[in-house]
Amino acid sequence: MNAQESLRPLLELPGVSEAVTTARAAIDDVHEHPANRRGWPTTAAEASVRAARASAAVAGGAAEIPEGGEVSDPLLAGSLRIAEAIGPLLPTWQRAPLQALARLHVLAAADLVGEHEQERLGRPRASEEVSTRLDLLAQLVTDTSGKSQGVIPGPVQAAVVQGELLALAPFGEVDGVVARAAARLSVIGSGLDPKGLVVPEVAYFRQQSQYADAAEGFASGEPERVGAWIVYCCKAFESGAREAKSIADAVQE
Repeated sequence: MNAQESLRPLLELPGVSEAVTTARAAIDDVHEHPANRRGWPTTAAEASVRAARASAAVAGGAAEIPEGGEVSDPLLAGSLRIAEAIGPLLPTWQRAPLQALARLHVLAAADLVGEHEQERLGRPRASEEVSTRLDLLAQLVTDTSGKSQGVIPGPVQAAVVQGELLALAPFGEVDGVVARAAARLSVIGSGLDPKGLVVPEVAYFRQQSQYADAAEGFASGEPERVGAWIVYCCKAFESGAREAKSIADAVQE
């Protein structure tokens, strides 16, 4: 059994299939917005910045870019570096996810460690459990050949990627920022939101307690709580689609 097929039972958990269908429809709708048909690079760029700001804020960093554009908060600076790198990193994520994760950590944590510690950036903790679980996660992302292609819907894959990285905390710092960025890569790479228009990170920021509780549920491994995390992420995608619509509406005005 390959990595994607092993996750098929997740689709049978209460509420998951319905939540996936609703999330997909919301994302498809925002892609049909007139401002996103030709002008999507502009709306996608704004979505990327909003995602970075929200992700940094969830991690305890600043949520606003100072007037003049000079960012001093290390978490926000790292999140913005990641935002710029998402597009170029996408092929690496699809081919070699662990290499992409390492790069995400370097970008996110560069301002958080001293010069003599830079060499440890991008290196997961030395643990057999960490290594094994990261390898399984990489298989999930890359296993799209033959009959396994399309087995796991994009919303479920992204939820599992983020939930597993939050639970595992492989690097020991800024793991949340890395997890949310990896989920964003998964959302784009899976074809769920190929233009990167949706901003679920805003929902995570606005509902931080609920977000943390849902992630803890995934980490427990209890089927119902894992299902609840996936449903929560799908609802965040819906909220992120509404955020994307507000961006597109503003561009169209």
